[in-house]
Order: sequence, then structure tokens, then C-alpha cells
Amino acid sequence: MKRFFIFAIMAVAAVTAFAAQPRAEYPRPQFERSEWINLNGEWTYTLDLANTGFDRKLFNSVGFADKIIVPFAPESKLSGVEHKDLITGIWYHRTIQAPAAWSNRKIMLHFGAVYYEAEVYVDGKFVGRHHGGSSPFALDITKFLADGKVHNLVVRANSDLRSKTQGSGKQSLRSYSYGCVYARTTGIWQTVWLEATDRYSLDHVQVITDIDNNQVIITPRYYSASASNTLTINIKDNGKLIAKKQVTQIEGLPIVIPVKRYQTWSPENPKLYDVEYIICDKEGKVLDRISSYLGMRKVHIEGNKVYLNNLPYYQRLVLDQGFYPDGIWTAPSDEALRRDIEMSMEVGFNGARLHQKVFEERFLYWADRLGYLVWGEFASWGVDISLPETARNFISEWQNIVVRDRNHPSIVTWTPLNEAWIPDNVQYPRLVKDLYDITHVVDPTRPVNTVSGGILTPDYDICAMHNYEQNGEKLKASVYNPETGKFFHYKPTRQPKSRNSSGSPTVGDLATKAPFVQAQYDGIRPYFIDEFGGIKCLEANPAKDTDRNGSWGYGKSAITKEDFYKRLEAQVDALLSISDQVWGYCYTQLTDVEQEENGIYYYDRRAKYDAARLKQIFGKNPKK
Repeated sequence: MKRFFIFAIMAVAAVTAFAAQPRAEYPRPQFERSEWINLNGEWTYTLDLANTGFDRKLFNSVGFADKIIVPFAPESKLSGVEHKDLITGIWYHRTIQAPAAWSNRKIMLHFGAVYYEAEVYVDGKFVGRHHGGSSPFALDITKFLADGKVHNLVVRANSDLRSKTQGSGKQSLRSYSYGCVYARTTGIWQTVWLEATDRYSLDHVQVITDIDNNQVIITPRYYSASASNTLTINIKDNGKLIAKKQVTQIEGLPIVIPVKRYQTWSPENPKLYDVEYIICDKEGKVLDRISSYLGMRKVHIEGNKVYLNNLPYYQRLVLDQGFYPDGIWTAPSDEALRRDIEMSMEVGFNGARLHQKVFEERFLYWADRLGYLVWGEFASWGVDISLPETARNFISEWQNIVVRDRNHPSIVTWTPLNEAWIPDNVQYPRLVKDLYDITHVVDPTRPVNTVSGGILTPDYDICAMHNYEQNGEKLKASVYNPETGKFFHYKPTRQPKSRNSSGSPTVGDLATKAPFVQAQYDGIRPYFIDEFGGIKCLEANPAKDTDRNGSWGYGKSAITKEDFYKRLEAQVDALLSISDQVWGYCYTQLTDVEQEENGIYYYDRRAKYDAARLKQIFGKNPKK
């Protein structure tokens, strides 16, 4: 009963906040400016399913007939639209007006994410374009605005899921959800905002915490730089200055800041330090001021173990897909993001694999605050890797995502690809190598789990396999054979030959090239089971027989909750018993999602099982 009242209070608070302005919190907590305007709320829109918007000159719109609540996708309930079929195009409109105080400022228009291709217009004039459904982008609209004037902002979003050139993640390519794919997200699905900056403002920074040498290395990137300006960096602990560095504004030059008497960040002690970036001109006038934070921590690999702050750290992760019944990819509130992490920690997990979706930055903020390990992943499903355009889209967006998130201490592993099952023998290994190399260039501080499950190539730091064997002893035996020293991994699937209308092989037949050779796990790098379990339970869903109604799950359903606990514990114990060989796991999954009913919570986040019983199981660590 107590839990019911807590959820009721949270629901009332969420409704109250939503009525004022949906998702009103600042969207980039690691790069926060005070001069900004949240553009979430009521916009107007029109669907463009036949792609005739340009013919109709919709970019000149001063308002469409129908209304939508941004930042929620038109497929979602919270948007007020709930269009369930595929959306290939949608146009948005709202008016914007810059405050008089911004008359001499550089004005940036920010989008947290728009799926998939976005074009932006102000008063009918083209401002810019962005490709990528999960990465943020910003456009300088200063020259398009006049002091005190109201302007028409129009955004066109275009999506072609079935082209197989854009990562769709768990979005269904059919008109309906089925199996382990669900409702789609099209158009604007993260916060839109205006921000006042300066010609010499910071664009972004890279922060590397070096606990071995007691220092922080910060590399700034500016819109433009001047040797007559200075950048001051203050690092504070509860308001007390513990480190400071002032330098000349120079583009891309790393700044080394010694830090003494600090605490390292970890799940047991998620200590964060406030950071302030201040840019001043030669007269001392402040041109830019940004609030941020950092966590002093290190993640690295030694042998077949992953280390956190130079100590081996066993990771007990849960698969989190980040779907919501009313918002789909977009959380209904900031509190909902935090609550998902708290629910996971309450049942014994110390982190999550964020699966087939790039989560909002606010989720990572709460992971940093609460002490929650995260594997960052791209929405890689739904693409044909053999197509050159796929690689072009994939590489550029993945790079932007790593840049966005690399300063979060909670992120400990990158996973660009998931379950690449049928590789070709040229483009697949080439893309995997490119992703591995680029990720390490953009962020040299974290391991890369290049392909989670599926077909292995030589380019990886962590070998992560999926194994849904439901019997604990069989699971253990199938993962690792102590007699042969061999580990479970998938065999490559033979690629069918291309044939022309006459039935003979085409010129481009893959058989004309050298055969694909799968890499073998070498036994000297970390090995994870980063998907297992997925147990359904009939007693947990008494209204329907989950083995008969087409719902998704792994193995035959447990009959009772007690059967569920016993099967779960046997699987977890099996993996813990081979912890010398397998250094961590990820259980499928945190919540049900639509027809997939193998979560440890229901889709609406209600409790499905006894939290204390689950914590007794998932809270176990390997015996030393």
C-alpha cells in the first residue's frame, strides 16, 4: 500500500509539471548555461506521408491545423497525436522571439534529437540540416532573427526505416509491434531550446580524469578563439575551490589541472565535483559561463578483467531498453529517468546496458549522481551493413554520440553494434574496424565492446555473448568448457549467393571474394554474458497465458513466481561460479515492453516480483 501511495504522489507531480511545460529541466546538465529558453510545449504540425511538403511550400508555414506536444513523438500518447502507422515525413511549426537582452549575443537553436533527417527554416529561409535520429545538433540562427520580432520556426523531419540505411534500434519496420520490436519514434523526441552565447563561447570540452597522476585534462573546443581572451576553469567541492587553472584561449590545446585530496567516483561512492568554465575578454568582461561537473574515476582492462579505479570490478548489469508506455523513446519526466535507475539498484544491479537506444543525457546525469554503471549503445538494428550509405550514416552519428557522452563518469563501455548475425565478408569487418578505431580516437579512456552478441571480428576489447539457455547447469556448461578451455560464441551464418533472373551468380556475388573468417575469443580479454535470462512467468501475468498469446520471451514460461526465483538464481549462480572466466553479466531485462513480458517490472513500472528476493539474487558478487 505504501508503494501505491508513493507512485500516486509521483504521478500527480508529473501531471502538474507536464501541465506547466513538458520536460522543463535543462537538457545538458554537464554543459549548462543560464541564458536559455525551453521551446517544449504546444507546436502545430502536419504529416507529409506522400513527401509533397516542398511542392506545397510548407517551409513558409505560419502555423498548421493540428497540434502536437513537443518533445514527444507523434506516435506517443503524450504528444496528443498517437499516429500508429509508419510516418515518413512530418512538419512542425511554432513562433520564436529572442529577448531584447540577447540583441548582441550569438543565438543557438538546439535539438536534443530528431528522428531521422531534420531540416530547419526560419521565416521560410533554410537554416540547416542534420542526419541522425539519436544525436544532438545546434544551428546558429543569429542572422535570421531581428530584435524584438516574432519569427516562424519550421522543422521538417523525414524518416525511411525500410531503406535499411538508418539505425532503427527496436522500432518495428512493420505497421505493428511484434516479437522484440515495438512502437516507432519519428520527428522531435528530445528537448528543443534557444541559448544565448558569444562568438568566443565554448562549443564543447573533453574531460579526462587521470587518477594515477592526480590530475584532470580538459581539451576545449570553441566557436572561435582569440589570444586576447582567457579561459578560467574552477573545480569545486561543495562550493570550496580545490583546483583552478587560467589559460589563454587556444583552440584544442589540452589543459592539465593538478587535483589533490579527492575522492574517486564509484557505485559505492558517487562523488562528483562541480566545474565552472568562464571565458573573459582582455577587459575582464565575462563572455561565457558554463556550469558542469566531473567524477574522478578510471576504467581499464588488465587480462580478462575490467578494473574500476585500479581494482577488479564485477559488473552485474540489467538490460534497459528505455521505452515508456506513454512517451515511447521519451521519458514522461525527469523523475521517471531517475526512478528507472533507482528501481534497478533496489533489486541488486550496479549498472545497465542501455540497449538499442541512445538515452537522453538526463538519464546519464542521474546515473552519475546515483552511482550507476552504464554501457552506451547505438540503435544499430534495422540496417543493411553491406550498403555504403549505411556505413556513412552510422559512423558520423556514432562519433557525435560518443562526443556527447564521453565526459559522463557512469559510462564504462561503448557498444556500437548489437547482434550482427549475417555479415558479408567485406563491408562488415571493415565497418567494425572503423567503429573500433574511431571510438578509441574520440574516447581513448574506455573499452569498446564492438559487437554485442553475433559475429566476432578481431577488433574488440570485450567479448560479449548472448546465451538464453534456461537451465542453470546447462548454461554454465554451454558458456565455458573447462576441459577444452573453449568459450561459447556464435558461428557465422553462410551468406546466400546473389542470383540474377536466369539463376546464375551475379557479377557482385560475394562468392567471388575471400570467405569471411570469424575471429575466435583469445581467452586473454574480458568475456561477458551481456544477455541472459529473459524469463517469463505465468503467475506474474495472470490475465493471459504468455506462452500462447504471441508475447515475446525466452524459453518456456515459469509457472509460478517461486519457479521464476529458482530458475533465476540457478542461472546467476552458474555465471558467478565461472567468474574467473566470465567477468560480468547483463540480465534481460528491467521492464516489460509492449508484448515482451520478461521484465522484472511491468511496463508501467509497477513491481512484478519481491524486490528483497531479487536483491538477494542479483546482489551477489563472485567469491574471492
